[in-house]
Amino acid sequence: MEMRAVISRNMLHIALLGELDHHCASGIRDKIDTLLCDPSIKKLVFDLKDVTFMDSSGIGVILARAAAMKRRKGGRTVIVNAQGQIERVLRLSGVYTLVEREDEESEARGCSMRMM
Repeated sequence: MEMRAVISRNMLHIALLGELDHHCASGIRDKIDTLLCDPSIKKLVFDLKDVTFMDSSGIGVILARAAAMKRRKGGRTVIVNAQGQIERVLRLSGVYTLVEREDEESEARGCSMRMM
């Protein structure tokens, strides 16, 4: 699993590549939590375009970060670019009742990005 992070204004954009499963979930969780220590971040975006597999550990990474955003910052968490089997897993597991889904174009509007 590879993770790319970009901070833009008050948004943290996380692009995940590969399999998000129990083997890598704790490492990804720790990296995201470190980035979320930035008090200016009010929106967390998970870009799942290049995720090829996700199990319940991956769902847990997303849901726990969403809860933390809401609790600590009153912020929002959104998912963009989930496709195929990943989209189906998110929908059937009820993730979209707790986390918003946006199209990438609306998420990326007006961004000046700083790579992490």
